[in-house]
Amino acid sequence: MKKLVICTLLVMQVVFAWAQQNPSLKGKVVDSKTQKPLRNVVATIQSTNQSALTNALGEFVFAAVAGGNQSLQISSTGYTSQTFAIEIKKGETLDLGVVVLEEDITSEQQLALVTITENDLGDDNSGSESTSGLLQASRDAYQQAAAFNWGQARFRIRGLDNEYGTTMINGIVMNKIYDGRPQWSNWGGLNDATRNQEFTMGSAPSDYTFGGILGTQEINTRASHYRPGNRVSFSGTNTNYSWRAMGTHASGMNKKGWAFVVSGSRRWADEGYFEGTDYSANSLFASVEKKFNEKHSLNFTSIYAENSRGKSSPNTKEVTDLMGVKYNSYWGWQDGKKRNSRDKDIQEPIMMLSHYWKINTKNSLNTNVSYQSGSVGNSRLDYQLANNPDPTYYRNLPSYYLNYHTSTGEWQPDYIQAENARNYFLANSQINWNAMYQANQNTASGNSAYVLYEDRTDDKQISANSILTSELADNINLNAGVTFRKLKSHNFQNLLDLMGGQHFNDIDPFYSGDATQSDLNNPDRQVGEGDTYGYNYNLNAIVFDGFTQFKFNFKKADFYLAQTFSRSQYQRDGLYRNGIYANNSYGESAKMVFENFGFKGGLTYKITGNHLLNFNGAYMTKAPNMRNTFANARINNNITPDIDNERVFSADASYVLRTPKLKARLTGFMSKIQNTSEISFYYGEGISENDDSSAGDDDAFISEIVTGIDKRNIGAELGIEYQITSTIKVTGAASYGQYIYSNNPNLKVNDDALASMNNQFPVVDFGKTYLKGYRQPGMPQQAYSAGIEYRDPKFWWIGANANYMADNYLDVSSVLRTDNFTIDETSGVSYPGVTEESVRKSLRQEKFDSFTLVNLTGGKSWMINSKTRSTLGFFASVNNVFDIEYKTGGFEQSRKATFTSSQQDNVNGTPAFGPKYFYGYGRTYFVNFYINF
Repeated sequence: MKKLVICTLLVMQVVFAWAQQNPSLKGKVVDSKTQKPLRNVVATIQSTNQSALTNALGEFVFAAVAGGNQSLQISSTGYTSQTFAIEIKKGETLDLGVVVLEEDITSEQQLALVTITENDLGDDNSGSESTSGLLQASRDAYQQAAAFNWGQARFRIRGLDNEYGTTMINGIVMNKIYDGRPQWSNWGGLNDATRNQEFTMGSAPSDYTFGGILGTQEINTRASHYRPGNRVSFSGTNTNYSWRAMGTHASGMNKKGWAFVVSGSRRWADEGYFEGTDYSANSLFASVEKKFNEKHSLNFTSIYAENSRGKSSPNTKEVTDLMGVKYNSYWGWQDGKKRNSRDKDIQEPIMMLSHYWKINTKNSLNTNVSYQSGSVGNSRLDYQLANNPDPTYYRNLPSYYLNYHTSTGEWQPDYIQAENARNYFLANSQINWNAMYQANQNTASGNSAYVLYEDRTDDKQISANSILTSELADNINLNAGVTFRKLKSHNFQNLLDLMGGQHFNDIDPFYSGDATQSDLNNPDRQVGEGDTYGYNYNLNAIVFDGFTQFKFNFKKADFYLAQTFSRSQYQRDGLYRNGIYANNSYGESAKMVFENFGFKGGLTYKITGNHLLNFNGAYMTKAPNMRNTFANARINNNITPDIDNERVFSADASYVLRTPKLKARLTGFMSKIQNTSEISFYYGEGISENDDSSAGDDDAFISEIVTGIDKRNIGAELGIEYQITSTIKVTGAASYGQYIYSNNPNLKVNDDALASMNNQFPVVDFGKTYLKGYRQPGMPQQAYSAGIEYRDPKFWWIGANANYMADNYLDVSSVLRTDNFTIDETSGVSYPGVTEESVRKSLRQEKFDSFTLVNLTGGKSWMINSKTRSTLGFFASVNNVFDIEYKTGGFEQSRKATFTSSQQDNVNGTPAFGPKYFYGYGRTYFVNFYINF
C-alpha cells in the first residue's frame, strides 16, 4: 500500500510538471504606462469555471483548457478588462504573449461622482444616505451610466432604495440597523483606499452574504491586495465642495510578511453649488497586515471620516419663482459670513480586525470583528414664545394674503398686503441672526427665546462575522457565513448655542400643565450649551443572520441555491419621563422580535462562450427597520400599530453577449415588496378629530403611520458597449420602469395634542389611504444614455455622453388620499364642491418635466520618470453642459388635509402650502491632477 501511494504521488508530480511545461494557455499581464508586471490579475475562461491568477512576474498559466473556440477575460481592480477570442488546439500551447491593461478611468470618474439626496438636504436624522454609491467603480455599461450619468438625477437601479442592497467592508455589513441604509460618508474621501470592490447585481450570488434584491458591494481593505506605490491628487470643483487634496501610500507585502496602506484626504468649501452650503471633511485610513505563514494572516483596518456640511432647503414654486433654484432659506449673514442653521455633522470611526485562514487548498475561513462609534448631528433653530425665524414661513409670503379667508370661509384677498409681503421677503430672504441675538438679550429673565440645537445620535456598534468558502467538488462550491451585530444608539436633543442668552427653558410651550415638561423626573429645568433637553432615549438592537450558498458549475450551465435566516430584536429605553406621555415614555418598551428567512436561486445557460442566458429569483421576508418600529420614539414607547415583517419577491432574466469588440446585456426584471411601513412627522390642520384643542400657530404635531404598503416594480434595462476601433468606443444604456404602489394601505395618526389630554396611545384610524396606482416618487422611471470615447495610444482620452430622463413623480401625501379629505366627519357628508372630477384634479400626482443632460470628460497622463515608472495625469469633466434646470424630487405638504382647506389654500393659484421641490445641479465642473510614483 505504501508503495502504491508513493508511486501515485510520483505520477501526479510528473503529470503536474508536464502540465506546467506544456500548458494549454499562458500569458503575461503588464501595466500600459509603467510596463510593470501586474500581480493577482484574474484570467477567466468565460464559458467554464476556470480561472487563474498572475504571479509576481505577471504570468498566468492554464494547465488544461477544453479545445475549441473560447473567450478569455483578463481583469483587475483599477484596470479596464480585456476580452480575447481564442482557439485552443489539443496538444498545443497558446501563448498570448504580453497583455497590456490600461488604467480604468472610472476610478477618476468616481472622484467626481456627486448625487443629491433627500437625506442630505432634508432633516432626517438616520445618519445614512440614499445614493448611487452602490455602483461606484462597476464595469457594466448600464451600471456605469446609472452611477455616473443618471446618479445626478437621483436615479435608482430598478426603482429600489439602498436598504434593499447590502454594502460591506471586509464582509461586515455597513447598512445601518436604524433604517437599513449605508452611511457613505463614513468612508467618504477615501476613494483610493476603497477601490478594491466586488459587485453583484440584483439577487445574483455573493461570496460574502445572502444580500438583498438590489445587489451587494464588498469593499476589501486587506493591505496585501493594494498595488504598491504612492499617489497624490488635488481637485477643484463647484459641486458640494470646492477643493480636495488626497494622498495614499501602499507598501505591498515585504519579505518579513508585513504590508500597510495609509491614505488621507481633505475636502472643503466656504460655499458649495447651493447658497450657504458650507463643507468641511477630513478622512484618514490605515490598513496593516501581518502574514504569519501561508495559512494565517491578520489585518487591522481603521477608518475615520469626519464630515460637516450645510444643508439646502426644499422650496415651494412660489419661493423659487421669487428667488431662483439656488436659493437656500437655511442661512443668514453673521459677522460678515454666511452661517447655515442646518448643518449635518458626521464622525463615526470604524476599527476592524480581520483574520484570514487558508485551511487547505479547498477551504478558507475569514473572520472579522469591528467596532464603530461616533455621532451624527443635524442642527436647526428652536424658539419659545417668539416669531418663527424661517424667512419662508407662510405668513411672510404673498400667498398667505392672496388666499386669505375669513372665519366664515369668505375669500378676501389683500393685494396691497401681498405686495408688501413680497417686497419684505425679497429684502429679508435670509435668517436674521442679529435679530435673534438681540431678542435673547432683551428677555426679562435672561432666557433665550432662540437657540441652535442638534438632533443627535451617538451610536456604539459591535459587529462580528465569519465567512467560509469551500470547494466541495470540482464543480460545487459552498459559501456560508454568520453575522452578529449589537447596537446601542443614544438619541437626544443637544443644545449647541444659546445665542447670547443665559439659559433655555426645557419645556414645550405648545401645551399646558404637565404636558409642557420634557422630563417630569426633572421638571422646569434651565439648560445651557452642551446640555441635553427635549427628548432623550436609547435604542437597543441585536441582529443575527446566517446564510449558506451552493454554486454548481457545469460545461453548459451554472446554477446556485442560497438560503438565509435572521433574527432582529429592538427595544427603546426612555431616559426622560415626557409630560405628554407621562406613563409611557420613561424606561424600557416592549421587546420587538422579528424572525425572517429567505431563499434564492439562479441559472446561467451558456449557449456558447459568448452568448449566455441568465435567470435569478428570490423570495425573502425582511424585518421592519428600527425607525419604523416605534410610532414616535422621541417621546414615547409606543410600538407602531400592525408592524410586521416585509415580504419581498424578485425575478430577472438576462441575455448577455460578450465578444472582444461587443459587450451587451438586456434584462427584464420585476419585484414585489409587500407589507412595508412608513412614518412621517409634520404639523397639520384638519387632521385630528379634536383639532380645535390644538393651540398655537402651528396646530397639531402629527406622527403619520402608514402600514401594509405594497409596491410593484417592473421594467427592463440595457447596456451595450462596442469597440469600433482600437481607440474609439461607443456605449449605450437604457432603463424603462413602472414603479407603482399596488394596494391601498392603512393610515393611522398619532396626535400629541390628544396625548396631552391623558390619552397615552392617541392613535386615530383613518382607514385606507388610496395610493393604488400612484407612482413611487423621487426618481426617473425612464433613463437613456449614449456616449462615445476616444483613447489615444499616447495616453490621452476624451468622451461625451447625452442622457435623457423622464417619468419622475412628486411624493404624494398619504393623508390627503383618505376619506378624511372629502368627508366632513362632524356631519358624515362630503364637503361642499366635492365631485369625482374635482377630487381627481386636486389629487393628481405631479409628473416632472423630462430633461436631457450632456456631460463631457477627458484626461491625459505622462511618464515622468522611466526608472521609477512615475506618472503624472489629470482628469476633467463638465456635467450638464447646457445648464439645464430640472427637478430631482419633491413632496406634497400635508398641512391642508381636507378638500375645503386645500381649495382655499389654492384659490389664487399659488398655495401657501404647495409642494416643496429639490433641484439638481446646473453646469458643474471637476478637475483632478494626480501623480503616481
